[in-house]
Amino acid sequence: MVEDGTSLGPLELAGGHWAVGDASRPGTHWVEFRPDGLHQHEPDSGGRSIPWSRVMTGIRLTWGKHSWNTNTRGMYTLKGMVAGRDGGWMHLTLRHPYEDQQLRFDQHERPYRAVDALRLESLMRQLVDEGKLRLLGDPEWVDRAVAHLTGGKNSWITNRALRRVATEAIAAASGR
Repeated sequence: MVEDGTSLGPLELAGGHWAVGDASRPGTHWVEFRPDGLHQHEPDSGGRSIPWSRVMTGIRLTWGKHSWNTNTRGMYTLKGMVAGRDGGWMHLTLRHPYEDQQLRFDQHERPYRAVDALRLESLMRQLVDEGKLRLLGDPEWVDRAVAHLTGGKNSWITNRALRRVATEAIAAASGR
């Protein structure tokens, strides 16, 4: 298993679990990957859970203080980092009943490389498309996928390149 602090954009291993957002600071919002689904942690609340089976198309990450501000979906610096420090949102479309859901997360103190955030988003989308999203609930599988996706150049990338690297990461993490 990889060490705490290993990350892929906003996804980080903290306390033995994978979470999107800063799970190490008290009073923050973050989304935990659990065996049974996603769990939104919120200050002064028990949070809320979403089973993997309810998640369908539409997983995407946006940046900013408000979930409806989609203008900041792709705000990146010239050095290839995520711009802004106001937090982020994981947008999902759920089934039974059909509804759009936004899960808030607070950003870490460290900056995120744009390529890492885009690779994470691409991985989650591809897992949904293949009906394998529940693999995110297996910390060891996520360890292997993140190990495959981290590093590399932080340069301009295409949707085709993102799909290819996500496919490779899924195969590598699954032992194929």
